[in-house]
Amino acid sequence: MKYILIGGAWPYANGSLHIGHIAGLLPGDVLARYYRLKGDEVFYVSGSDCHGTPVTIRAKQEGRTPKEISDYYHDEFCYVFEKLGFSYDLYGKTSDYSHINFVTNFHKKLYESEYIYEKTAPQAFCGKCQKVLTDRLVKGVCPECRLETRADQCDNCGLVLEPEAVISPFCSECGSKVFFLKTKQLYLAISKLEPRLSDYLSSKTHWRKNAVAFTKRYIDEGLRDRAITRNLDWGIDVPKEGYEDKKIYIWAENVLGYLSASNSSTECRGIDFRELWGANARHYYVHGKDNIPFHTIILPALLLAHGENLRLPDDIISSEYLTLEGRKISTSLNWAIWGKDIVEKYNPDSLRYFFIANGPEKRDTDFSWREFVERNNGELVGAYGNFVNRTLAFLVKYNDGTIPPGIIEDEIKERIDNIYPEVGRKIEDGRFKDALEDIFDFVRFGNRYYDSMEPWKTRSADKDKCDSTLYNCVQIIANLAVLFQPFLPFSSQKIVNWLNLNNEWKPQYVKEGQKVSSISILFERLDKKVIEEERSKLGII
Repeated sequence: MKYILIGGAWPYANGSLHIGHIAGLLPGDVLARYYRLKGDEVFYVSGSDCHGTPVTIRAKQEGRTPKEISDYYHDEFCYVFEKLGFSYDLYGKTSDYSHINFVTNFHKKLYESEYIYEKTAPQAFCGKCQKVLTDRLVKGVCPECRLETRADQCDNCGLVLEPEAVISPFCSECGSKVFFLKTKQLYLAISKLEPRLSDYLSSKTHWRKNAVAFTKRYIDEGLRDRAITRNLDWGIDVPKEGYEDKKIYIWAENVLGYLSASNSSTECRGIDFRELWGANARHYYVHGKDNIPFHTIILPALLLAHGENLRLPDDIISSEYLTLEGRKISTSLNWAIWGKDIVEKYNPDSLRYFFIANGPEKRDTDFSWREFVERNNGELVGAYGNFVNRTLAFLVKYNDGTIPPGIIEDEIKERIDNIYPEVGRKIEDGRFKDALEDIFDFVRFGNRYYDSMEPWKTRSADKDKCDSTLYNCVQIIANLAVLFQPFLPFSSQKIVNWLNLNNEWKPQYVKEGQKVSSISILFERLDKKVIEEERSKLGII
């Protein structure tokens, strides 16, 4: 048994989740469910990022407090994740006492290290608004790609910035030119850690190309020290004398949520936190490509500077972008499909299947309503659901729901024995689309087998052959239910209950004489009118 930590990115609690967020985070749940089936000790954690400027901006716009805003969206996130079957062991929020306490203690220890130093630094100030500006409230031109950007991170090229680094900075609220005052801040000496971070990257040749490329680019350009404190009103207090008017900068706090949440989880299970963060563990971090540097440089830098030999990330599951009907998702233009809306209307397994089978795993992919409907009807209903339903319905109708006698055919047994390690390796390596395709190959094999054996004919002409056919089809279905469980947990659990299966990642064999409980349709066919209806909501004629 191994300890498995799976950290899903912490979404900002300043607005609703959209399908791009879901597509990027869903692989974490696939990993968690798979490793639980294998019998490993899984800690699948995440939470809502409640601090920082995005939350305070929304709060000001709505005349509410940052806590009210972040709590509202946290509750909405929980609802969406629950409807989609995300099986978090702990989904918290950065405003929880447990997180604040953990981060405070982590920073106290961090400040004792050689990698933290004090420096007088520029602080953006707007003369017209008469206030200090946080990084996100400063805009300007990115020094790398020369496009307009916020001063915390460029959305166009991904460069992590400081306000003083942007060209022609101005206040995002009033448009006035920004001035820079002087203020005292604490800095993390990432530049001192560059050799260790470079060696660390060199050891991760199995990471996705975008994670390697982004991280290598940052290191090759030369890592810069970064402030870990900021003049903010909403956040965690800096646990150091002389910094009472400042908060911990959000980037030096939110990534520590993986530690705070796993610390709470280990305490609940009576497991030593250091076991999870030690040698007998494997750590996955699941997020979009815009979050890569925070997981491959910032988090490792914080862990190394902390100095207690805590485990660095093993696997970076960094998705590309999901577009919508051929266009980039834009929340400001309301060009998005919101999670809270889609989960109330469609089968969660249909959504999960589409977001994995058509997910932005290695390149940007597009969500189109036409393809969603066609894949639901053709693959889930027409192939998988049809194979399960016609086999089990045949048994209920003609054999009183009883599994007939039979002997597993050699080819079917060989396929069953081989598919578990093959699919398992692909899931562990973050190749979810390939893993799902292998399982669907088995579905297609099952349909071909059923058709070739023609049980509707042999039922009268050759009862033994009919029984053997149905017996073998049931064995295929039993194993499909387990193989699909990380991807399609709701429909899989129905079959597990019908066939009284073990929830373990190993070959399943249903005994003859066993009764199949009442069955039902796994997936509903979607009317093609859905395409027109949903596209019209987006203003597409």
